[in-house]
Amino acid sequence: MTQSATHWLSQSLVLSSDYRIPDPERVWPLLEKRQDALADMGAHHVLVYSSTSDPGRVMVLIAIHTRETVIELLRSRVFFDWFDAVGVENIPAVFAGELVERLDLVGEAAPAAPEVMVSVVTTVDDVTSLIGHVRATADDLREAGVRKLLIFDAFDNAREVMMLFEIDDEVHARHWLRDSELADEWMGKAGMGAYPPVFVGRLRQTLRISESGDAP
Repeated sequence: MTQSATHWLSQSLVLSSDYRIPDPERVWPLLEKRQDALADMGAHHVLVYSSTSDPGRVMVLIAIHTRETVIELLRSRVFFDWFDAVGVENIPAVFAGELVERLDLVGEAAPAAPEVMVSVVTTVDDVTSLIGHVRATADDLREAGVRKLLIFDAFDNAREVMMLFEIDDEVHARHWLRDSELADEWMGKAGMGAYPPVFVGRLRQTLRISESGDAP
């Protein structure tokens, strides 16, 4: 059975950033060249998503083994060097956090086509209340096309979370996030307040990092 991309994220700490660059095709070659550095910083998988509606916008998710490595990484210049290399003009925020909730709504069977990933980074009134709301509305989420939901709690802000929604297709994703009254009600009751910006995209590449820095 083929595992979905978020399988690797659900077992790890995660670093995430999304940004616009002149040439998204530069991201993958640069990642491949930096496999040794990625291994040194404790990464074991890197997932690259490209926006389905915003040309030039990409999201990079790095799954990392230990929290200590993440903290050291955030204190270093590695991200500034990386953003310079890919041509980022405005340095984006980097989310660093750990998994606090995973909701599988349709089981582990692999989708027939690459799933749509929706990423939302926002502050909430209370993370525990958010998790309770997610569990209580699982049926609504399933009917809206959500296959899986991962919630990560930020290291540096007890009220900041990143939610990753795997949705079965882009039509469902855009309807649920932009047009649906359910989305407004769901996010309001989740304690998000103002509607946060979102990233909607599809997986482009997955890089698996071995301890030696060579992809198997």
